[in-house]
Amino acid sequence: MARTPLALPDFPWDALVPYATIAKKHPGGIIDLSVGSPVDPTPAVIRDALNAATDAHAYPQVAGTPALRESIVDWYSRRRGVHDLTVANVLPSIGSKELIAWLPLMLGLGADDVVVHPAVAYPTYAIGAALAGASVVASDDPAEWPENTKLVWVNSPGNPDGRVLDVDGLKRAVARARELGAVIASDECYAELNWEGDEPTPSILDPRVIDGDRSSVLSVYSLSKQSNLAGYRAGFVAGCSDLIAELLGIRKHAGLIPPAPVQAAMIAALGDEAHVAAQRELYRARRDRVKTAVEAAGFRVDHSEAGLYLWATRGEPSWQTVAAFAEVGVLVVPGSFYGDNAPEHVRIALTVTDAQAEAAAERIAQLA
Repeated sequence: MARTPLALPDFPWDALVPYATIAKKHPGGIIDLSVGSPVDPTPAVIRDALNAATDAHAYPQVAGTPALRESIVDWYSRRRGVHDLTVANVLPSIGSKELIAWLPLMLGLGADDVVVHPAVAYPTYAIGAALAGASVVASDDPAEWPENTKLVWVNSPGNPDGRVLDVDGLKRAVARARELGAVIASDECYAELNWEGDEPTPSILDPRVIDGDRSSVLSVYSLSKQSNLAGYRAGFVAGCSDLIAELLGIRKHAGLIPPAPVQAAMIAALGDEAHVAAQRELYRARRDRVKTAVEAAGFRVDHSEAGLYLWATRGEPSWQTVAAFAEVGVLVVPGSFYGDNAPEHVRIALTVTDAQAEAAAERIAQLA
């Protein structure tokens, strides 16, 4: 019998290659504002913890060491206002993307089920549905979510648009998911990068959101952004203890285990708030410089209240904007990478050095 390959879309970044080629011809070279990959060093306190744990001769724990799980519990209490978690409510992951991609399959979803994700969304939510054979609905309106919805993704702060859901917005989403009997998972990996205050953005596990009931509710987090740990693959999920136990059992069978040195590094990252605050201020300065230039060039920046991106438009097709940026040596991402609901926006990443942010601002000024 012939094998039937998985029906997955083309990798969208391949379509940017011609524009990267144009941008590279700029006399100063390309400034890549297309990918949100950290450029600053991993803090020494984290690297030291990793180095000290390199004698990792035994198999690591899928559930995470007791110290790591306690660190995650403590972080939610200190930084997210979630005070009643225990180690039974948390689980480390190999970054957040693998968890997002495999969650529908791990929850047993199939062809008759729907995964809901935001109207403008990180593509991996839809990829996860495809891996499970489920269908997707892109909608921010809980009233539009169909009766056969089995998993709802919310993303706050959002990628690509930096949109933040307040407590009331999260509460409405949770209420509708419960009406449908669906699991609701919140991707919150940019929560510490809030530009409208120094406190993280609200979590779906906030007691004001869930009224003391964590059932069928999950919060997903990554240390890639706040701690420059993208290369470590360090993430975790927290929430409903029944779901956590279910995921733990599957992950044991599948061998999905964060390496022991990475688990030690995560403990250090979660316990040190100084490096997070310092990194936030680096990004704030870069954001201010680039945002000023983008707006002066005639673009409107929508949402972008948090996270590592500016969500910008000047009312033209997004690929036309991508081409204009490429001509001045800057690479950005079209809104079409994030679904059909943003045909005139581009995503502008802030993950560049101070010097590159300054140079990008000077080039963007030429688009006025």
